[in-house]
Amino acid sequence: MTAMPDLGSPQLATPDLLRSTFRRHAAGVAVITARGATGPVGFTATSLTSVSAEPPMLSFGIGTGASSWPAMSEADHVGVHILGEHQRDLAATFARSGADRFGAPTAWREGPEGVPVLDDVLAWLVCRVVGRVPAGDHRIVLAEVVLGDPTGSGRPLLYHQGRFTALRD
Repeated sequence: MTAMPDLGSPQLATPDLLRSTFRRHAAGVAVITARGATGPVGFTATSLTSVSAEPPMLSFGIGTGASSWPAMSEADHVGVHILGEHQRDLAATFARSGADRFGAPTAWREGPEGVPVLDDVLAWLVCRVVGRVPAGDHRIVLAEVVLGDPTGSGRPLLYHQGRFTALRD
């Protein structure tokens, strides 16, 4: 008979358990943008995931209480931007509630399908939204890649232990 592994002190499922666990999970940092009725909207996301190569599709999560949700809930197209380690301030701006996300010093331009495209990112994509799936207090947005540019230079920005950080060699 094999010995049972030491399971430590397991906790019942709570929002705090999930948050504490995912603070230990390093994630890449992206900014998702869209054109809203009153101007551009966007938010910082660490939930970006590749879903399918054929067709090229991705997903990300957004809280239904987020200030960007009303525009994201109706947008036909979104911009997906992979941030570099030099963009901690940009990530913080798009993560902060009430921030002027598209004012100076944020550098951006109107891209294909009217989607706001951020400058100086490692890569950007314009995607057509194909679905929004309810998931608790969030929605999982499924989007098919239309076009993009993966040629930015630098190293990726990461989110770990509640802060933006960079890779170590």
